[in-house]
Amino acid sequence: MNPSFQELGLSEERVQQLETLGFTEPTNIQAQAIPHLLSGRDVVGQSQTGTGKTAAFSLPILERLDVNHRAVQALVLAPTRELAIQVHDAVSTFIGNSGLRTAAIYGGQSIDRQIMQLRRGVHIVVGTPGRVIDLLERGSLKLDYVRWFVLDEADEMLSMGFIDDVEKILSQAPTERQTALFSATMPPSIRQLVNNYLNDPVTVTVQQPKAAPNKINQVAYVVPRNWSKARALQPILEMEDPESALIFVRTRRTAAELTSQLQSAGHSVDEYHGDLSQQARERLLGRFRNRQVRWVVATDIAARGLDVDQLSHVINFDLPDSVETYVHRIGRTGRAGKEGTAITLVQPFERRKQQIFERHVRQAWQVLPIPTRAQIEARYIQKLQEQVREALTGERLASFLPIVRELSEEYDAHAIAAAALQLAYDQTRPAWLQTEADATEEELLSPTPKPKLRGGGGSPRREYSGERRGGRSWDNGEGGRGEGGRGEGGRSVKPKLKGGSSSPRRESAASGKKIGSVSAAQESASS
Repeated sequence: MNPSFQELGLSEERVQQLETLGFTEPTNIQAQAIPHLLSGRDVVGQSQTGTGKTAAFSLPILERLDVNHRAVQALVLAPTRELAIQVHDAVSTFIGNSGLRTAAIYGGQSIDRQIMQLRRGVHIVVGTPGRVIDLLERGSLKLDYVRWFVLDEADEMLSMGFIDDVEKILSQAPTERQTALFSATMPPSIRQLVNNYLNDPVTVTVQQPKAAPNKINQVAYVVPRNWSKARALQPILEMEDPESALIFVRTRRTAAELTSQLQSAGHSVDEYHGDLSQQARERLLGRFRNRQVRWVVATDIAARGLDVDQLSHVINFDLPDSVETYVHRIGRTGRAGKEGTAITLVQPFERRKQQIFERHVRQAWQVLPIPTRAQIEARYIQKLQEQVREALTGERLASFLPIVRELSEEYDAHAIAAAALQLAYDQTRPAWLQTEADATEEELLSPTPKPKLRGGGGSPRREYSGERRGGRSWDNGEGGRGEGGRGEGGRSVKPKLKGGSSSPRRESAASGKKIGSVSAAQESASS
């Protein structure tokens, strides 16, 4: 068990502010880094995103800032605009009513506005390397009084080509300063940066549980041969029905194309990548956090600072190149004791990479085939049953009873209910289910074909022949409608006539009310 914030050396005022925010116990990185930073030591912290490192470096700085000296005393560098905004917002909540002021400076926002903020006086600046250099060259940002310097996610700065900019900024900072560097990984170039610019640092390392295996359910869906990943994703989303999801892709073009396809299918989804203006990014982030958009399709770099509480799903549409990126992606779900799901689309040639990732996270993925039409339709029928149960307890039910009474003179009550359910079901059933077919058995051949020798000739030639996968077979339409609307042999169930008359009564008035009953049933089922 970690010591309390007060035992780590934070002031009573700061501890009370943290309790107000709901922080009662330090995380591992905070418990290790805060005492060293409070004592004046340089610190190198190796930990993943989501471990609480923002508080680890900002809380000690806030304890030491001189509120009466309105000059930049602390500079935090972040690799992306999104992360800079996220760190700035977190620091602002930790400040409380202490009178300290902070500013976020990054590209994509008016530089004149940022210059005005600096002129009014701020104690902490959180910024991206490019904009910081721009303001330094203009003379609007001065580092004369900087006593704390923080490099956040240094490995990302390296991968994005910012190391030269970082060194340029460090060279202009006072030599008498305290420096902290945080990074998920420690490649040689980062270690060289530490050797050049940090003074006898203390290294603190937090071994992040490998993708939080107890809280993250890792699932792999095998994409059938001759299928595109976009085609495979549709039934997965229908079956999983994520409450909120980040869908990771490799390129901006893929993000735009996939978003367009999902929107056309009626899903609540938007794209998040580097081509968006800063204003558009912030607007989308706000909508995502407020659950106005359920799913976001994003590239890795753009999503670096996209942090959303209670994210239910992370979907790897494109499997990343590195294990570290995979761990970082799925670590966005399953936080704060919540359970999460990480879904990965795996193509046949990616099975070896899947095995490497599984060994790294020390957990075998649950490998599943693409859901069939019958499975998805059964799920929709189950969902429809739940909606009907809710409607049966609602107040609006009474307004539709006269229609039922009138129809019951002509039809059996069970048939009336089944017809209403069929209408409601047809309205909610995904359009692609009416055209897309399940994968054939030929498409479900083993993704890792075994080589066999072919005779004839001096040296044997290798030819690949697939093996059929064992286990369950795919449904090719049998029982496609589940239990709703089909009887034995696939024949439609005809409504029973009531009263034994040879021909049903036909009334124009009843016909008019049938139209009303359709919309009413649809509205009730979708509420």
